[in-house]
Amino acid sequence: MQERLTGCKWYGGLCRSEVSHGSEDEVSMVEGTNAPLKNISSGNEESQYPPFPWVVTILASVLITTIIVDILGNLLVIVSVFRNRKLRKAGNAFVVSLAVADLVVAIYPYPLVLTAIFHDRWIAGNIHCQISGFLMGLSVIGSIFNITGIAINRYCYICHSLKYDKIFSNRNTVCYVVLVWTLTVLAIVPNWFVESLQYDPRVYSCTFAQSVSSLYTITVVVVHFILPISIVTYCYLRIWILVIQVRKRVKPDSRPKIKPHDFRNFLTMFVVFVLFAVCWAPLNFIGLAVALQPRLSQAIPEWLFTASYFMAYFNSCLNAVIYGVLNHNFRKEYKRIILAVFKFHC
Repeated sequence: MQERLTGCKWYGGLCRSEVSHGSEDEVSMVEGTNAPLKNISSGNEESQYPPFPWVVTILASVLITTIIVDILGNLLVIVSVFRNRKLRKAGNAFVVSLAVADLVVAIYPYPLVLTAIFHDRWIAGNIHCQISGFLMGLSVIGSIFNITGIAINRYCYICHSLKYDKIFSNRNTVCYVVLVWTLTVLAIVPNWFVESLQYDPRVYSCTFAQSVSSLYTITVVVVHFILPISIVTYCYLRIWILVIQVRKRVKPDSRPKIKPHDFRNFLTMFVVFVLFAVCWAPLNFIGLAVALQPRLSQAIPEWLFTASYFMAYFNSCLNAVIYGVLNHNFRKEYKRIILAVFKFHC
């Protein structure tokens, strides 16, 4: 059998050349199983990977913090909505749904990524790799679709208040949430058919392989990110225009249509959207740029790619914190729940 260079094997963040025998496929056997695990090739033979152990320590620390805050924070969000009458509104059904989307990654995929970081390789097996990648995709697409639902809800509530109760009745809202998750599942299923869920040693994750198909990557970025972001931007832009008109009394007969607490609620959701866009934009634009011009994959530094992934991961723990900081009702309910838990244990 003929020897050939396979590229890189990962040890503590270092990429080392390695000689292998046999197949042309970049496939490695998963420890403890007979299932092949496909690795994403960076496509850059001269790439420089994080050379220092502290880089891996930082990545692990970020992920551990994300997992803890994600689980505790989003559980607080869900319990708060069900406990507090003031929070049991139609619009907050999307907030609970968004919290569930954030919880999904903290409970299953992130711990597996953390294990891969500690072992410098994926040890969970190919089945867990596929499930982990699927749930990650489910979480991020579910998040952006729920954020879109929140934006449309706020737009209808503030800009079309007379029709709001009819459009967002309790029954209709449940249907909208079900629709969001149905579309989310339909959006992620094609990944299994194009075999785009693969292990990427650069980010220690089983995730969407942007290099599998340029056309598919462009479609994913446009449908799963750019289109929803555009819809949300339109909704919030219309709300901001109305807010400015009300504040400046553009029309002589205009009355304050936006109550202070309604504005604070809108502002909270607007911040949630902005942070989501900021955290996920770098990764999506990198994928779009590489899909449009494959040669750019060699020009993008590995540290930038890795940083964009972990910044996106970190977003899943931010929403619960934002609610607590900007929304009085959530903050008050957080305190009640925490005091009740401590009182119970004491």
